[in-house]
Amino acid sequence: MGAEQYRPPLFSVAPMMEWTDKHYRTVARIISKHAWLYTEMLAAETIVYQQGNLDRFLAFPSEQHPIVLQIGGNNLDNIAKATQLANAYGFDEINLNCGCPSAKVAGHGCFGARLMLDPKFVSEAMSVIAANTDVPVSVKCRIGVDDHDSYNELCDFIYKVSSLSPTKHFIIHSRKAMLNGISPADNRRIPPLKYEYYYALLRDFPDLRFTINGGIDCVDEVNAALREGAHGVMVGRAAYNNLWNTLAHVDSAVYGEPSSGLTRRQVEEKILPSIGTHLYDFLISY
Repeated sequence: MGAEQYRPPLFSVAPMMEWTDKHYRTVARIISKHAWLYTEMLAAETIVYQQGNLDRFLAFPSEQHPIVLQIGGNNLDNIAKATQLANAYGFDEINLNCGCPSAKVAGHGCFGARLMLDPKFVSEAMSVIAANTDVPVSVKCRIGVDDHDSYNELCDFIYKVSSLSPTKHFIIHSRKAMLNGISPADNRRIPPLKYEYYYALLRDFPDLRFTINGGIDCVDEVNAALREGAHGVMVGRAAYNNLWNTLAHVDSAVYGEPSSGLTRRQVEEKILPSIGTHLYDFLISY
């Protein structure tokens, strides 16, 4: 599979732990044929240590393309091995998580958002990923971490990672991460959105591609960002909590395709024969 055969990632659904699993993605893909879908973040160690059980973590139906695997980790050997193991599954891009603020990941795990404090390591990790796959690579990050939240520090991170590795695509969550013990939910609410940082990156790094993320809740806001020059827009919680309202018009309103005319009832009819109880519970809530 090659990313070039798909429409560009003007609209993507963010990787969300315990949310964007293969069951969610099955429903999302029925509703939108062109939205780019991301896996949940998978720790490189999980992939390496579960070699006998990889289908559980990496397998997905071919209909879910275009799909991006997001990896988390801070060990270059494991990141390399995880990338090699994931290749057999045919993901369309591999993304490194440099934005998760949870204590388990950024604290004890010392990866996720904490990696923004070490752009040299991130560039090494991205070089390792790129050397072990034939698909594009990308980084998802915040605009800063704790007191390291100036625009100049963000530019330093972007410059070092892009100049020392093959990384040319960054997904920018336009809030900083606070690693002082607040919850991931509060990290999506308390740090202010600074979209001006994102749009300044477009100006200052014209040879790179940037996707904006954070606080964008509907297709109208997606199109507003694209009109402002955004290369792509990633939507998170709204694409889960309001699945139908968020995704039903993506193909027509964002990608300019004729409306499929698909109804909620038809989505249910397509998916119900092959699902288990837990997915039915999810479906009736969307």
